[in-house]
Amino acid sequence: MRNPLLAGAVVIMTTAALAACGSSADGNGPEAAGAQRPAASGPAVPGPSAATPTPPATPTAGEPEEPAPGPSAPATGPKTPSDAITPATGTFTKKQKEYLRDRVPKGMDPAAVLQTGQETCDKLRYLVKADRDTAVGAIATEEIPDAADAVAGLCPQHQDLVDEAAYAYPDGIHTGKRLRPGAYRSASPTAACSWQVTGAGGRELSSGSSDTGASRKITIPASARTFTSTGCYAWLPEGAEG
Repeated sequence: MRNPLLAGAVVIMTTAALAACGSSADGNGPEAAGAQRPAASGPAVPGPSAATPTPPATPTAGEPEEPAPGPSAPATGPKTPSDAITPATGTFTKKQKEYLRDRVPKGMDPAAVLQTGQETCDKLRYLVKADRDTAVGAIATEEIPDAADAVAGLCPQHQDLVDEAAYAYPDGIHTGKRLRPGAYRSASPTAACSWQVTGAGGRELSSGSSDTGASRKITIPASARTFTSTGCYAWLPEGAEG
């Protein structure tokens, strides 16, 4: 049974741990290349809450979309050419340059962009040590944004988290004839977790709720057409490492 106070403890532990770190343990931060790191603090590490997070687009195919081989380019705004991306001091590593490609807006310090990606890796590293399901859920709900790009470019040791999150369902309404059937478990649910699975014509196939904050298990059948979840944070495929 999952401790319902776990999410709050994870936030406190991660914030303190990140504040105590002068540089990244993954060795990919700007300091590793001799670059100056601007004094900035990342956003608070996410965790489940009673409010329903806004769900990202859910893959509708039978298999999850493959993560891009490298970071994707931001959609708008002029970017600094790759050959002009240099830190204030020192040099960037090949991996860092690859991550920064098409990511640095003109006039912005590339070390600041690199720091944002590295802070994402730091959060995942601390979260997975405390509770792996919460780390996967934070990626699935996009409470840790751009995790796939940061992992692919800076901390590939966490690729398994991204891969599992591609099969997960965050809170929200998921529809379509290609809903993936299978068994799922709730990751760090709140004390107001409820769900419903409906089939053709809106016929209810299963539903349930929990007011204890304990993890629950459900099965989405092949006949499902809609899966709705509220207050459960995210549902992870059963059988994955927990």
